Amino acid sequence: MAVDLKKLTNRKVKAAIEALQKGDHNAWFLLFAEEVVLYDDGNQMQFNNFFKKALGHERFTSIDKVENNGLDVYGHFHSDQWGDFKTFFKFQLNKEGKINRLDIGQDH
Repeated sequence: MAVDLKKLTNRKVKAAIEALQKGDHNAWFLLFAEEVVLYDDGNQMQFNNFFKKALGHERFTSIDKVENNGLDVYGHFHSDQWGDFKTFFKFQLNKEGKINRLDIGQDH
């Protein structure tokens, strides 16, 4: 079932979520700065390794709320490894417009 992405108002965030939903490695990695930082539930992770494994196996099943000028996305999520849960993705952009930080985690 397709997820309604109309709530995504930030162009970069929308492109990132679209790439995540499709498991599109090329589109996903192009959106991020070389020195991107990833935090998963507050723990720093290695971005490339994490998403090489996750893309194609993890996706939003609903977008429930978007905040912070379109940079923070909350919704229900499916992971082939971890099951179904509520999550958040919080994006930060650098001055070049690339995503240079992504915080993800369970939304309680």
